[in-house]
Amino acid sequence: MDGQRDEQHDDGDRDDPVTGDELPRPARSLVGPAGPLRRIGLVVAVLAVALAGAVLGVLAGGQVSTDIGPFRANLSITPARDGGTTVDIPPLGALLLDSHDGPTHLTVRLGALDQGRTEALIDDPASISRASQSAVEDVRSGVMRLGLRTLGAAVLVTLILAGLIFRDVRRTAWAGGLALLVTAGSLGTAAATLRPQAIEEPRYEGLLVNAPAIVGDARRIANDYTKYAEQLQRLVGNVSQLYTTVSALPLLEPTPGTTRVLHVSDMHLNPTGWQLIRTVVEQFGIDVVIDTGDITDWGSEPEASFVASIGLLKKPYVFIRGNHDSGKTAAAVARQPNAIVLNNSTTNVAGLTIAGIGDPRFTPDKNTSPAGSGLTQQVADQVIGVGDQLAATVRNSPRPVNIALVHDPASAGPLAGTCPLVLAGHTHARQVSKLPQAPGQQPTTLMVEGSTGGAGLRGLEGEKPTPLSMSVLYFDQQKMLQAYDTITVGGTGQAQVNLERRLVENPTAGVPASATPTPTPTR
Repeated sequence: MDGQRDEQHDDGDRDDPVTGDELPRPARSLVGPAGPLRRIGLVVAVLAVALAGAVLGVLAGGQVSTDIGPFRANLSITPARDGGTTVDIPPLGALLLDSHDGPTHLTVRLGALDQGRTEALIDDPASISRASQSAVEDVRSGVMRLGLRTLGAAVLVTLILAGLIFRDVRRTAWAGGLALLVTAGSLGTAAATLRPQAIEEPRYEGLLVNAPAIVGDARRIANDYTKYAEQLQRLVGNVSQLYTTVSALPLLEPTPGTTRVLHVSDMHLNPTGWQLIRTVVEQFGIDVVIDTGDITDWGSEPEASFVASIGLLKKPYVFIRGNHDSGKTAAAVARQPNAIVLNNSTTNVAGLTIAGIGDPRFTPDKNTSPAGSGLTQQVADQVIGVGDQLAATVRNSPRPVNIALVHDPASAGPLAGTCPLVLAGHTHARQVSKLPQAPGQQPTTLMVEGSTGGAGLRGLEGEKPTPLSMSVLYFDQQKMLQAYDTITVGGTGQAQVNLERRLVENPTAGVPASATPTPTPTR
């Protein structure tokens, strides 16, 4: 028996490694090194490890950071069934583009706005066209780096995973090769099915659902803005003529004790407004800048970087919230070293006592409307109510208030007789009037400023862009208004600059008595 068993073993028979019994021939063939089921199992295992490694590699390494124009952006690839691209603009929402097919989805997440690069674009008009061209190259370069990084990550993770599972060089190499083939094929499918025209037909998510209604016809605005941008250099050049124009005005000889205040309002994220503000601050010798709100459009955190230009002015900047400004906006302004945010409070700057209160509403998804028009009774009561609150603060102030600030002119009524001057914005149209007063009350002048930012993108919806406007107010040694200059630039990219000086005949009454229009020459 022993001899027979030894002979059987020599013939290749095997015992069960667990029980010691001899295995039947069918079982021996299945577990043999050349068994077909075993080969299939190995192929399936290698393929599964390659796919798992490729997916894990894409998720772990399929992302890069890059500069796109003035933005810092993060590009990432994720496995997906239908492809496409998402442009994420937190916290406003996202644009969804049907840009390509295949099992890869591209996400472009726009981050913080680089203030230095933004100001460089403003200061050099020619760089605007260069930036638009370089942005395309930025995206192309970023996508190429993203593709190479994704391929490398997919292969590396697969090799590590296969090595840990198989502990066999050959099988590990096969898994790595399959991962490379799968990942490259997916990226190649996306590139082969690329549809650049998808950018013209985006779908919106989040607050950006309102974008088409706010911006209007995007193609028409884009075409118009190109036309306006061609004249931007002429605008900057003519703004520089303002100082010469003012020097030629014979009607006002400011005394050494004159305080110059620049009133701006409703910037609505237009960076061109900062260029104009800086020019006027420097050339008019401004002592204080007063902003009556709507410095942003949506009051979002990414927009907060727009207010960083306040610190560059090196002058006190008094601000109240508009209905497009959030608490985050006010906090971002307050962080500027020269800024003062008023909310039913007073401050003393350059000898002027200023009181102000923010708008009671936060309506970033609404267009502006004329003062008090289209308001429900509840909202109208809120708007007038903040005027009542500020009037009480003005009356209780230990020092007489020279200027009161509200965003909506509809809030100004209760301030009649409490102070000589009320400044407002909101309507995007300049207006000067006297508030109705009771017998024995001091006269109160209401000055409503236009939009220093040309109403932002809204300003491009009409036949002509909304003008950029601001006013320089001159206060005498008794801190009473003696004259003011109205400055109007004929809309985004237009070259006409107009300045009118108006004298106040009786400073204690605040009534405009004369006007001298002085347009600067176009070039």
